[in-house]
Amino acid sequence: MKQIAIDGPAGAGKSTIAKQLSKDLGYVYIDTGAMYRTIALYCLKKEADLDDEELISALCSEAEIDIRYLDGVQHMFLGEEDVSEAIRTEQVSQAASAVSKYPKVRTRLVEMQRELAKQYDVVMDGRDIGTHVLPDASLKIYLTASVDVRAERRYKEYLAKGLPCDLKEMKKDIAERDHNDMTREHSPLRKAEDAIEVDTSNMSIPEVVSTIRELIK
Repeated sequence: MKQIAIDGPAGAGKSTIAKQLSKDLGYVYIDTGAMYRTIALYCLKKEADLDDEELISALCSEAEIDIRYLDGVQHMFLGEEDVSEAIRTEQVSQAASAVSKYPKVRTRLVEMQRELAKQYDVVMDGRDIGTHVLPDASLKIYLTASVDVRAERRYKEYLAKGLPCDLKEMKKDIAERDHNDMTREHSPLRKAEDAIEVDTSNMSIPEVVSTIRELIK
């Protein structure tokens, strides 16, 4: 099975690029961030203290998470509820960063991710795909962009969806998330030694996809 690993910080365009690539190549797209967001949403619904590792680990074990592909698109389910849209808020994004640092949460979700990669040719994006989840991936990309560019993109995304947002707050949140992701004890965000860095700050989506397709060749 072929595996393309795309890592990078929040807002670098990983999921947008990974979705387009998987469509072009006929691979299955696996959005690992959506899995962590789903656990985070479950913890928020339970009004859990996100600093309580024991409690979050227990909730992760009991949460009924399922990934389903509907018309080739990944949907996340909590029990029988499709939460694919509900997990896209800034509150869930911050909570996902908090719960993803706990080893039991990561262990459960990494097992799910590896299982999927055994069954299909995949494009998988996240924070530790090339370094930890799929260390033998066929190609590893480290996608990045400046904090300003990433905040601007997310700001426009939220505006387009009619969600309340503040650009200054988004910059602060993204910088904070970078710090959390890069300094966590287990599987921190970093560029794998054999990954190729692609800075998308001044690139359009088609340009990034084209660059990666050339690397695949």
